[in-house]
Amino acid sequence: MLFQLRENRRERRRKEEEMDPIETLMTEHRLIERVLAALEAHTARVRAGEVTERAELERFARFFAAFADRHHHGKEEEILFETMVESGFSREAGPIAVMLFDHEQGRALVRRLRDLAARPEPWIVEDAREADLAALQFSQGLSAHIRKEDQVLYPMAERRLPEAALQTLAEQVEAHGREHRETERELVELGESLEARWLPLAARERREA
Repeated sequence: MLFQLRENRRERRRKEEEMDPIETLMTEHRLIERVLAALEAHTARVRAGEVTERAELERFARFFAAFADRHHHGKEEEILFETMVESGFSREAGPIAVMLFDHEQGRALVRRLRDLAARPEPWIVEDAREADLAALQFSQGLSAHIRKEDQVLYPMAERRLPEAALQTLAEQVEAHGREHRETERELVELGESLEARWLPLAARERREA
């Protein structure tokens, strides 16, 4: 498993050097989706009483707050959306406004998960149930948000942004990657460790269902 994770990281770094900015964002989406599935598997076991410690939920919350939000959503809001607005897209209406609203909804749910993770151990029944419901709501909401970006917003940006704007977008995303490379590496490793621990359980449940 460890060898495979290292191979995956090397292959990912090689591919990232060849990707355009939209491909970079979509690759981040795939990792986020896998960690969402791992989160659902984890909180289902919390609710079933099979997990007593709360620290693992904090690790999930840290990944989503730091990678999915500050790193990924931050890159969208500060680079992609700004480029689109400068090219004539509206920030107050239309797809960008919807994406910004979704980001805020997700932040509120991550704060809720982090609050539940910070309470004294062990899990009590009410908190475990709330964590599972909040995780499911967060996962469903972020998954739907990702589909909207992959299927609507990103293709729209690629079609309608002028070539010069696309070039600027590529340069800014590349610069962001260089500036935050070490932090990104650490967060990707965190996500992959959560995925490696919990995603096989989710896959097993699907086979047994």
